[in-house]
Amino acid sequence: MDYMTLKEVAEKWGVTPRRVNYYCAGGRIPGAVKMAGVWLIPKAAEKPIDGRTKQGKEQKHE
Repeated sequence: MDYMTLKEVAEKWGVTPRRVNYYCAGGRIPGAVKMAGVWLIPKAAEKPIDGRTKQGKEQKHE
């Protein structure tokens, strides 16, 4: 299986590498593996739905 680094995935998905790390640590990217302290993400992986929206935050404050 071919893998991408956090940086490659971040550029592909339009997010920060820190966000990709968050997805990996939370088990939200199937097939992601941590080797030598670095997350490797399968090339076929799709961006998980974040679930956080500006609208959702506004609704909580109402």
